[in-house]
Amino acid sequence: MVCIAFAGGGTGGHIYPGLAVAEKLKNLLGQGCRIIWIGSTRGKDRAIVEGASPSSVASPSSMALEFFGIPAGKLRRYFTLRTIPDSFRVAAGFFAARSILKKQRVQLLFSKGGFVSVPPCAAAASLGIPVFTHESDFSPGLATRLNLRFVRRTGGRVFTAYEDTAAFLPAALRGRVTVSGNPVRPVFRSADPVKGRAFLGLAADERLLVVLGGSQGAQELNALVRASLDNLRRHYTVLHQYGPEQEWDMPKTERYIPLPYINEEMPHVLAAAELVVGRSGAGTVWESAAVGKPMILIPLSGSGTRGDQVENARFFERAGAAQVLLGADANGENLSRLVSALAEDPLKRSAMADAARQTGALDGASIIGDSLNKYIMEMGGSN
Repeated sequence: MVCIAFAGGGTGGHIYPGLAVAEKLKNLLGQGCRIIWIGSTRGKDRAIVEGASPSSVASPSSMALEFFGIPAGKLRRYFTLRTIPDSFRVAAGFFAARSILKKQRVQLLFSKGGFVSVPPCAAAASLGIPVFTHESDFSPGLATRLNLRFVRRTGGRVFTAYEDTAAFLPAALRGRVTVSGNPVRPVFRSADPVKGRAFLGLAADERLLVVLGGSQGAQELNALVRASLDNLRRHYTVLHQYGPEQEWDMPKTERYIPLPYINEEMPHVLAAAELVVGRSGAGTVWESAAVGKPMILIPLSGSGTRGDQVENARFFERAGAAQVLLGADANGENLSRLVSALAEDPLKRSAMADAARQTGALDGASIIGDSLNKYIMEMGGSN
């Protein structure tokens, strides 16, 4: 039996796409494939991985992933007092991951990114285990840049969500790039708006605007909802995911539904939406595109970010699938104006939805799963 390790975590955006690939591999290899996940001992990595609900494997129990936690330290481009203890955690994570890979007899490692993925990739390379990685954003983050050396050393492959991402990679690796899009769980491609409406208690003709701040919420986006809610409710019932770690004092009222977090129902809720407003993390934009929804994107920007959300947002804007509010333009007045304009222009919404659907049609889970399966077969199959 072949054993494949997945590595990544820190946020749902580094885990859910990996789970979509894992599900695809399970469908391809069945009982001949054992998949383990290496993530952080801290945070919600274990809960997300072990709570994964398969949508297409024949037996739900066959999709269950074994989770192995390792110490994880944040990677920084600058020095702070936390750099030293985090460096020790990274080193400890390397040795823990190396022990896991050896004991579990892992034959291939797939990294979905995040700082927790670096020690397992380094450990895999030290053991001669092929390393494959996927970058969700338009330009690669620090973790991916570090992991590229392990991909190159072991003869692995780089998967990217965007074709232009290859230009950011070392020249020696550009021939080892596969453009896959961002993997989304299969349930998004078969999501049922009727289920989404039933979950929210909406009538069949009720227009729905979904506001997403990501799994951690977004203070700026929450403030924009507060400033523009009365105007938004003129056109829509507003579902507002404000984030489980955010304090929120606006209760549910007529045409306003605040929820800290939406999990299994999210695909169906998005399918029921007429318009999506959100940050432009990879998960938000690609899941919205997979269900063909026009978007108003308000990317995280400024000195506290490397600009990846701005790059993602501009890509979908150029594709015709989104409109973007950035920096000082991201205010309640402009959000109200954009929502009103789109609410009153069904032809514009339809064109944006078509553009989103076309972009999101790239099935990352299948592309990556098929590629990994081919590599496994060339290694000698699952026996």
